[in-house]
Parts: sequence; structure tokens; C-alpha cells
Amino acid sequence: MMDFYFFTTDNGYKGRMAMEESGLPYKLHLVNLRAKEQFNPEFMKISPGHKIPALHDPEGPGGPVTIAESGAILKYVSQKSQNGLYPSLPAQRVKVDQWLFYGSATYTTLAQQFGHWVIRSPDDNPGAKKFYTDNYIDMLGILDRHLADHEYFADQYSVADISMFPDTHLHGVNDIGLKDFKNVQRWHDAIWARPATQRAWGPHE
Repeated sequence: MMDFYFFTTDNGYKGRMAMEESGLPYKLHLVNLRAKEQFNPEFMKISPGHKIPALHDPEGPGGPVTIAESGAILKYVSQKSQNGLYPSLPAQRVKVDQWLFYGSATYTTLAQQFGHWVIRSPDDNPGAKKFYTDNYIDMLGILDRHLADHEYFADQYSVADISMFPDTHLHGVNDIGLKDFKNVQRWHDAIWARPATQRAWGPHE
């Protein structure tokens, strides 16, 4: 039984979606970021950068393993479950990796700044609001153009899609709106309809 450490953030939902898609047994642990529980010394043994999600697998390769960073967790649980969401063929991996890394390093990073400056910040900073809104809209355009010719980012549903779904759901659907991004809307709705997605976004107590 794996231990999965979670909070209701974009990266937290990425990890939980991967866990639910894997079918592997796990116990969910809520790490309340608002209460600063991520700085608990015991948790920081699992996630040295005090980030969620994090994972402890007592039956890892060669013995127990701990993993932080959402992209690494997506790859790990998909490979362990052999569910095909991280492919085994090198040519397919190249496609998945490109969008997995884009989702992890670029899309989420800028989307989080959009969420901070435009949605949550008590400070009214028009320059930051415009910068991150423009960047987020540009990224939605990038996704939309790619999805015009692809059902999913690497053609078949994969961890690449999971890496970009939560921010699209939280900010694309709820804050910006997807009426000008029909291909992103189609992609989002197909993923939202998956039973594993519904479980991942369901109750966490």
C-alpha cells in the first residue's frame, strides 16, 4: 500500500489523477498547506522541498522509495501500473515527454502565477495581472492549435494530458473561459468524463 500526500492544488490533483488512473492501492494523506503542515519534519523526510504531492512506496524498485514533484510521480505510478499512460516505446515516449515537461515546467508554473496575481493576491498589481493573463491566454492558444490535429497531446491519453488538466480546469474553465478555445474545451470535457478523474476530484477526507 502506497502513501500519497495531497492537498487541493493543481499539482495535488495531477498526482491524485495519476494514482486513480493507476489502479494501485494507496492511502490518501491530506497535507494542509494553509496550516503549514508541509513543514512538518516527518513530511519533509518524504518531500525535502516541502511540496505536495509526495509519494512513499514501500515496495519500490530495490526497496522503499519516496518521490516528490508531480511529473516524477506521474511517470512512476504509470510505469509501475503498466497502464500505458507512460508508454514503453521510445518513439511514443518522446511525444509524451515533450508535453509532460511543458505541462510541468512551463504551463503550470505560469498558470500558478496567473492564479496568484490575478485571482488570489490582495495586492492590485495591474502590470502583473496583464502579464500573466496575456501569458495564460497565449498558452491556451498553443494547446488549442495542437489539439486541432490531435485527440490528446501525444495522440493517446497519457500523463502529458494529466500534467495540464488541473490548471486548465481551475483557470481555463473557471477564470478565463474556453469559448475561444474549442479544441481545449473538447479535450477538457473528455478527460473530465473519465471515472478516474471524477474520483480524483471527489471527496478527500
